[in-house]
Amino acid sequence: MSTRGSTLTALRKALLGLLVIGNVGTVVELLLLKHTDGVWQLAPLLLSGATLLVLVWFAIALSATALRALGVVLAFCLVSGGVGVVQHLRGNMAYAKDSNPSLAGRELYVEAVMGSTPTLAPGMMVQLALIGFAFLFRHPRLRGVTSDDALPLSRSD
Repeated sequence: MSTRGSTLTALRKALLGLLVIGNVGTVVELLLLKHTDGVWQLAPLLLSGATLLVLVWFAIALSATALRALGVVLAFCLVSGGVGVVQHLRGNMAYAKDSNPSLAGRELYVEAVMGSTPTLAPGMMVQLALIGFAFLFRHPRLRGVTSDDALPLSRSD
């Protein structure tokens, strides 16, 4: 294997590790926070779980189909993170407005961003999706390469 190939394999393994650790941490944190009230709160929990399940599928099958499925789940994670940031911000703005009806403009925005619901926390879903897309970028298996030395999680690793 070339130096470039081994570097890319090492980088891909690191991205995969970050993706696994990030999703496991997200699932644990959301469960500990009891982030399970309704569909919108369950979405990141279910998507992180789905990401982990697809990664297990890929680890077992090493198939391009599993990688394509991962891309689909990651796209939903990306959208979920964006929607979550908006929902957290809206919820904090409504709470701030109820608490102090005179708030408006910049003061309302600052109060909402610093509110009790962490406004940027759902951005973690975006970050994890981007890590996953970096893992998928020009992945050898998606290009039809089947030799074990070109793949992270190969049978020989």
